[in-house]
Amino acid sequence: GVYVLAENREGLIVVDMHAAHERITYERMKLELARDRVLSQPLLLPVVLKVSEREAEIAEAHGEEIERLGLSLVRRGPSEVRVAAVPALLADSGVDALVRDVLSDLAENQGARRIERSIDDLLATMACHGAVRANRTLTLAEMNALLREMEQTERIDQCNHGRPTWTQISLAELDRLFLRGQ
Repeated sequence: GVYVLAENREGLIVVDMHAAHERITYERMKLELARDRVLSQPLLLPVVLKVSEREAEIAEAHGEEIERLGLSLVRRGPSEVRVAAVPALLADSGVDALVRDVLSDLAENQGARRIERSIDDLLATMACHGAVRANRTLTLAEMNALLREMEQTERIDQCNHGRPTWTQISLAELDRLFLRGQ
């Protein structure tokens, strides 16, 4: 529910599935943004959220930039926003928490720096929110897909927060742990 164990010629690989999936999602979103827009998934039924007045103002003021991130927010009143679309990579994530995390990040960075300078932070927040969570049991096919995606992802050694995504335990280390060859 937390780690994926895999074997290679050198020994055992232990993968933190959340951290690895977070990095994979982040790098994909960065590529999409580099192509000028994160792909979005329209919601079948738009979601209306109660937010603070400040968050509603931020959503309104930065609607175009937020839209570039694949998130469609429209202010509906003093303290309401309508969510019409979410980033396609995060379509299965909770809309409410995603929007609140993004607006919170924007609110914190509002005075010090504009959204253009904080896009990486926003992408990291969104990727973390959309990554598989601990205690979710992956199927064998999902584990294999995660490992294959890791092989193709840049900077996969660390998640967006700087934590390692995987480690390897050599055969020699495993032999020492189990007192083999002594």
